[in-house]
Amino acid sequence: MKATEIFGSMVFGDAVMRAKLPKDAYKALKKTISEGTHLELDVANVVANAMKDWAVEKGATHFTHWFQPMTGITAEKHDAFISPTADGQIIMEFSGKELVRGEPDASSLPSGGLRATFEARGYTIWDTTSYAFIKDGTLCIPTAFCSYSGEALDKKTPLLRSMEAIDKQARRILKLFGNDRVKRVITTVGPEQEYFLIDKDMYLKRPDLVYTGRTLFGSRPPKGQEMEDHYFGTLKPRVSAFMRELEEELWKLGVLAKTKHNEVAPAQHELAPIFATTNIATDHNQLTMELMKSIANKHGLACLLHEKPFAGVNGNGKHNNWSISTDTGANLLEPGETPCENAQFLLFLVAVIKATDDYQDLIRLSAASAANDHRLGANEAPPAIISMFLGDELTGILEAIESGTAYQNSHKHDMEIGVTVLPHFPKDMTDRNRTSPFAFTGNKFEFRMLGSTFSVAGPNVVLNTAVAEILCQFADELEKSADFNTDLAKLIKKTFSEHKRIVFNGNNYSDEWVIEAENRGLSNLKTTVDALPEFTSKKSAELFTKHHVFSETEIHSRYEILMESYCKTLHIEALTMIDLTKREIIPALISYQNEIAKLPARKKSHGDFDTSLEDYLLGRIAKLSGCLLKKLARLEDVLLESKDKGEVLELAGFYRDKVFNGMSELRLVADELETIVGREFWPLPSYAEILYSVG
Repeated sequence: MKATEIFGSMVFGDAVMRAKLPKDAYKALKKTISEGTHLELDVANVVANAMKDWAVEKGATHFTHWFQPMTGITAEKHDAFISPTADGQIIMEFSGKELVRGEPDASSLPSGGLRATFEARGYTIWDTTSYAFIKDGTLCIPTAFCSYSGEALDKKTPLLRSMEAIDKQARRILKLFGNDRVKRVITTVGPEQEYFLIDKDMYLKRPDLVYTGRTLFGSRPPKGQEMEDHYFGTLKPRVSAFMRELEEELWKLGVLAKTKHNEVAPAQHELAPIFATTNIATDHNQLTMELMKSIANKHGLACLLHEKPFAGVNGNGKHNNWSISTDTGANLLEPGETPCENAQFLLFLVAVIKATDDYQDLIRLSAASAANDHRLGANEAPPAIISMFLGDELTGILEAIESGTAYQNSHKHDMEIGVTVLPHFPKDMTDRNRTSPFAFTGNKFEFRMLGSTFSVAGPNVVLNTAVAEILCQFADELEKSADFNTDLAKLIKKTFSEHKRIVFNGNNYSDEWVIEAENRGLSNLKTTVDALPEFTSKKSAELFTKHHVFSETEIHSRYEILMESYCKTLHIEALTMIDLTKREIIPALISYQNEIAKLPARKKSHGDFDTSLEDYLLGRIAKLSGCLLKKLARLEDVLLESKDKGEVLELAGFYRDKVFNGMSELRLVADELETIVGREFWPLPSYAEILYSVG
């Protein structure tokens, strides 16, 4: 198949709408999409009928309102297009009312107390800014999800609100620069997605992977990623076939899948798309994760998206490449040829710097989860300290502005490689700092802290709203200015001077940086339990309510949901460890010890009286087995103790400090036993078998 022929073939996109809709209906819908105007029901009826005809032509029989509740995955309820006729037959119908609004059960999905069991009514509302698409014979209509009383119960609604907030404030700034042509400012995102591929049979033999997404036991393999030979290596045939089908299916859905390669750890890979509007990029990333799992299954593989499927090797992240653009095609974070002379760019740049500093705790918590706690701070992901990388040239320009001196040392020159046959090319303005949590990479910021299972909606809600607030502050000040250019220069200088502590171009992995960050006054919220309470702080509430992104009720509901998710994740993992220990590991230990105990008698019957090996093994296993039983009993005890904890923050702290430590201690003993017990007796496939299972 040619990519140009299949791209967007399963999407009710602009070209299809133009072809299928009457001109008046098309213009009305486009106005709704571009300007956010109300869509009249008669227009919705026309659109619904055309959408249904197109979908039926493509083989669809059902439609669904496709939405993103607070579960971390998407949700859908399928309805057939069929309607009965008087003669006992059926016709295919789809109305504007069905297109615009659906009614799922709002009490059966996470609501953080907004919906009780007896308050089941909720609504899904068509998001006209994200095109409908066909998946598995069903027309999927991207929708927002809210309660009967209007509170957001999903991840899309706050994201759309945050996009409106930054649009409003950015246009105020552009107007000050005489730019009245821009009708809309949008944020764009390109989320890079990391994942593991392992053999499906291996996956099914690991109940911990099936239940929790990560291995709760497993000793390190003889060879992991030490040789650095997997990164960018040649794709294995099964992996290549999977990637090829994945790309084709994503292209059909209009997803701009661009880059694919092997990642650092064995069996680890990455997919990166081209930038899209943040709302659409979020939808596309959810689709990408869903298709990765379903297509892997078709190839006899299992796709692992968990942030840390295997201890001792790199986990999975998701890099959120974020930028700000206009409807006229201008990137507001593009420095241009002479960034030191580009006042508009510098103003937007220092706005992001100030937002990152002022709301560092919110940015940190947007990447917080039980699974991501395994990554942050290890030498594979940034620490839990928020800082910003700008590179030498931009930092030098801002320092020159702060000191009132001319910037002299431009880094713009051709790269000298020392091989005459190779072409010359201009050196980038900034290096790449893979240790930085928030790095400027040319015309965008790369937020590197996200976990691989995350919806990118949450982090972008925070980024959009925080930057909108700073732009609002700048606009309030500059709109009153009598001498715009003078006051603009003063504002850029003052902002950088007051917030330069957040800029760090060095090694974020180093111990020295942790000390320096503390001296700078930067926060270090090491775990999810440390970070989440910042969501309900007065400062956060003022930010989100001012820009109508969250109400106070919605803030507290999300705090409850995220805290409960943390506790439930660790609870399920602990129960899984207990179950595996009792039903798999202990029986294996008994079988192996019984087999060893038989050996001395066999050896003696052949005249061999040296039983030192058997005695050593039995003694070693007996000692470790006794320790295993103690750690198992301790973990069971702390789980029972957790039932006495009432308030959600206290419970989450207990799971972090007691339950997780109990799990770690149990694992330490079990992993040591794995290195002693014979392979045919150990019930779980080893790391070596799993990581190298896709040959």
